[in-house]
Amino acid sequence: MSIGSAVAIAATFLWLGMVTAISFMEAPLKFRAPNATIPICLGIGRLVFRALNSAELVLAAAIAASFVSERPTAPIVVTFAVAVTMLLAQLVAVRPGLSRRADQVLSGLDAPRSRAHYAYVGLELIKVAALVPLGILLLSR
Repeated sequence: MSIGSAVAIAATFLWLGMVTAISFMEAPLKFRAPNATIPICLGIGRLVFRALNSAELVLAAAIAASFVSERPTAPIVVTFAVAVTMLLAQLVAVRPGLSRRADQVLSGLDAPRSRAHYAYVGLELIKVAALVPLGILLLSR
């Protein structure tokens, strides 16, 4: 196994683990913490997801860079492209609206509930559904 392959495999499974742990465990659980207010949870969420998304971009770049040393198969390219597309959709199309709502709540306004969270979760599910086979495909080459 080449160093590039090892990096791609490690980055893929690290990315998968981070998304799973943060999006599907940390995010909903913080709202159940004793004495945690909505503004505090939103502030924490903003920091955590900014860090997660930054890490995801770095991991995606590492995977892409590994393709220079070892040409990926078509299924690898497709699953990687799906994961990256979902991440970019979250960053460009969904997160700005979530940030605006969080700003309103944090400034004390009574902002209406947002359905954008459902879009973010949906994109997250598709991303996870792409990262799992990506990791398996990378392991099997």
